[in-house]
Amino acid sequence: MAEMKPQVYKDPRPAEYFNEFHDAARKGVGWTYALARIVLTIPTILLFRVRAIGLENVPKQGPLVLAPNHFSQMDHFFAGVYLRRKIRFMAKSQLFGPPVLTYIYKHGGVFPVRRGHHDEVAMETARVLVDQGEMLLVYAEGGRSRSGELGEPKPGIGRIALETGAPIVPVCIHGSERARQWKRLRFPKVTIQFGEPITFPVEAAPSRGRQLEVATQVFARVREMHEALSVAGRRAYS
Repeated sequence: MAEMKPQVYKDPRPAEYFNEFHDAARKGVGWTYALARIVLTIPTILLFRVRAIGLENVPKQGPLVLAPNHFSQMDHFFAGVYLRRKIRFMAKSQLFGPPVLTYIYKHGGVFPVRRGHHDEVAMETARVLVDQGEMLLVYAEGGRSRSGELGEPKPGIGRIALETGAPIVPVCIHGSERARQWKRLRFPKVTIQFGEPITFPVEAAPSRGRQLEVATQVFARVREMHEALSVAGRRAYS
């Protein structure tokens, strides 16, 4: 595994700092999303030989939440490269700060979750976007796995599923744990598999235990897909 920067688990900036990003996210996606897609699609597909499986499982319209595993910063691009719908990303707040990248995130469909805090504003933005019929991406593990193995799900994806009733599509991103090797000019083969949507009856105030129960159920499907791809590879789906 390539060396990774130490994790920063708590963002010291005040909640008010992030309000403008939530306001922008709730208003829609700007031109930077299309620009990023144009610039990155061909290199992503060619260098990482990305293949998507199960695209028919992603509804073409209506509220939807993608729930992938997370190994690499490139996962944002891998998840969306073959999807025509625009993805609204929930991302860790530490990504917001550098001027150029922050501008791209602000106008490109990304909104922050304030790391290390109980961020109700981020959850409200997620609910607003679902109510608007958007396709939201929330990493089921809550952040990147730094071990090269699948981590454990966090309650967040379960809470969104229960409070909104939106279909949840389990997403397996296989191979991206080696994506950082591009610095050595080594590009792993990456496969994205979209599972069948799962829906849950709406619960107004689900307990944390109930949230985790649902998150675990969703992530179990991600594990199944990841294990199958690890054993048989993408050829099994040819």
